[in-house]
Amino acid sequence: MKYVSGPYFEPDFDPVLDRFGTPGVVIDNETREDCTLVKVDSVNRDGVLLEMVQLLTDLDLVISKSYISSDGGWLMDVFHVTDQTGRKLTDPSLPGFIQRALVPFHRPGNGPSPKFTTCLGNVVGPGGPDVSDCAALEFTVHDRPGLLSSITSVLADNGCHVASGQAWTHGGRAAGVLYVTAAGPTRPGRWARVERLVHAVVDARENVTGERHWVRVSEPVQGRVHTERRLHQLMHDDRDYESGPAPTPVDEELFSMGDKAATARTARRTETRVTIDSWEERGYAVVKMTSRDRPRLLFDTVCALTDMQYVVFHATVGSQGMLAIQEYYIRHKDGRTVDSHAERQKVSRSLRSAVERRATHGVKVEVRANDRSGLLSDFTRVLREHGLSLLRVELKRHKDEAFGIFYLVTDTGREVRAEAVRAVQAAVQEMDISLDVVNEAPGWPPVRKTSMPAPPVAGQDQERPRPSLGSLLWSHLGKLSNNFGSISS
Repeated sequence: MKYVSGPYFEPDFDPVLDRFGTPGVVIDNETREDCTLVKVDSVNRDGVLLEMVQLLTDLDLVISKSYISSDGGWLMDVFHVTDQTGRKLTDPSLPGFIQRALVPFHRPGNGPSPKFTTCLGNVVGPGGPDVSDCAALEFTVHDRPGLLSSITSVLADNGCHVASGQAWTHGGRAAGVLYVTAAGPTRPGRWARVERLVHAVVDARENVTGERHWVRVSEPVQGRVHTERRLHQLMHDDRDYESGPAPTPVDEELFSMGDKAATARTARRTETRVTIDSWEERGYAVVKMTSRDRPRLLFDTVCALTDMQYVVFHATVGSQGMLAIQEYYIRHKDGRTVDSHAERQKVSRSLRSAVERRATHGVKVEVRANDRSGLLSDFTRVLREHGLSLLRVELKRHKDEAFGIFYLVTDTGREVRAEAVRAVQAAVQEMDISLDVVNEAPGWPPVRKTSMPAPPVAGQDQERPRPSLGSLLWSHLGKLSNNFGSISS
């Protein structure tokens, strides 16, 4: 029998005022044959959309479509989701977990914080990856071969162990968040000393090139910012979006999904495209985006808009084959839209960068080993000795085992040859490190320079009549329901 849940409510009575801010969650397995509908309605509050998308992403769910509406102080959002194997959601504890996880504060007497084990075996909530006992090393710097090897070597030499973390590269810049523990009792000033040493390693190169860089080590603390959101913030603050040309404007015919075959062909070579229009009558900026579909795309886009202080009032999101389509009706927190040309350029570039930071270039390898001090330093040194560089890194720890995902290219940015991978495999095997190559679909094409669109012809009518908000949104909902496939969360 298909599982259908109604809104979840705690069995114990709570005061009405406390319950008013609690979101209602419905898990619907009847409406669609191919997916589960997760419906959330709640009082709208700052950042709640990002919290919902982040939660569904952390639960290892695939979001195939999303309809978002939060005008008038109340939100009603619908997410079409499956698990990683394409199946519907059948765990009866899921709606309660989602609801409790979205409560803005934990009221005394409600019991322990919820936790949930995903389809991939990852634990979300208590019992999941906990970095509260770790110091956090954050850095942004000009990317160069051997960068992570140099940093982790300093950490290992000073009795520090990298427990988990991530690092990204984009536009010639690199950013990382590494969670670090220290052997023995932590002496006063230890983390400040580690920060100075890492800063010195980075500064030794940067003084030559004049490139900007930033390093900070913060002591263990509860309630850290989500790691991937923090990486977006670091790279945006580092202005990685300033590199490269402005995003190519969206092709309106492509956006309307008229020719599925042409759309599929375009997706194979498409760049990330962004258009921002003003809807003055309603006071919205309308952001349209097309890009290659990939995992966590929705999270990355919503994260960028939220951290730029924009509020999403309405949105329709989905995909056609390999092409992802996103449309957002936004307004700045202070009530203004994206008015100036300079601001539009900044928002467009920032959104494209948020999408492309996680693009899958290079050879993907998975590494497993018994967790030990200096493990990451040893592995990255082998990569450096074989002329390989890192594009993206994700590090995790489960009990006594360390697990890492690495995207590799050569030091010159070229594709890694099979014999180089085999040589690395042989070298790390002697260290009791297991390395496996993961075959994926071809990565995104490199971003090529594009010219700016031609200015409008003098006398040409630049204002297009806009329909009402309701008819426009429902028109797109119809197109999305009929045409869109899966956009990966």
